[in-house]
Amino acid sequence: MQENGRQWQTVDLLKAAEKHFKEKDIESSRLHAEILLAYVMQSNRIELYLKHDRPVYQSELEKFRSLCRERLNGKPLQYITGEQIFFGYSFLVDERVLIPRPETELVLEHALDRAVAAGITEGEMPTILDIGTGSGCLAVMLALKLPDAIITAVDFSAKALEVAEHNANKHGVADRIRFLQADVLSPGFIDEVEGIYDMVLSNPPYIPEPEWEELEPEVKNHEPKMALATPDGFEFYRAIARSASVLLKQGGLLCFELHAEGAGKVREIISAHGFRDIEVHKDYSGWDRVLSGILTEIHEE
Repeated sequence: MQENGRQWQTVDLLKAAEKHFKEKDIESSRLHAEILLAYVMQSNRIELYLKHDRPVYQSELEKFRSLCRERLNGKPLQYITGEQIFFGYSFLVDERVLIPRPETELVLEHALDRAVAAGITEGEMPTILDIGTGSGCLAVMLALKLPDAIITAVDFSAKALEVAEHNANKHGVADRIRFLQADVLSPGFIDEVEGIYDMVLSNPPYIPEPEWEELEPEVKNHEPKMALATPDGFEFYRAIARSASVLLKQGGLLCFELHAEGAGKVREIISAHGFRDIEVHKDYSGWDRVLSGILTEIHEE
């Protein structure tokens, strides 16, 4: 492929894109260039170097440049490629859902550890409720990690549930996940998700409205606000704790992802609804990120 008298080869294009991303202050500039070019060439990053002298065709160059412009305009890399790796598995993501973060992997790890410690996984077919499932990353991974579990995945967004169901089918666990459109803030939520559960977990919207404008542009301009922000940051914790105190069995587990500064308030909220043995775990940056508790007092609706 000739352009301006130059023959582009894979390695040359990678270097040029990395340099351009770096000049525009894009973090991990080489990684971005590799992922986008591998996506365009329907390859993987290793093959880019194994076939470093492969010519780049005109159609590939045009598509690559278009995707690079999208990234430079702030569109998240995951929405460009339609993929996010979560716990080592590939998940479809687009602007219908929040991009799963590494911090949410900690929620999964902690929930599994506490479920084992509480004996929840020892019974036949443990029942799990995932509130605000989004891409379905937690529900799908729980189904993969706990083959006997029966999972209900809830979201108030029908579009998000489409993505979640796609991911469940992709990983072969759709037959063990019930997808349900429901709003935990609605008075009828408990009736809609009918059942008694061993575990309830959630990565709820928790960014207070005043913090919204302080977020990175690629977050506030592209990711769904309804999956991230609430007026005071605690509405969903209150509603979920209230519902979980009715829906969980005695000894059942409630597990949340946290706002970095929300642990104290969320601890108060779930304590008021009969949860004890509360644990808080930190993320990789040292912030409180996961909170869980065991239900010791059964509440009637």
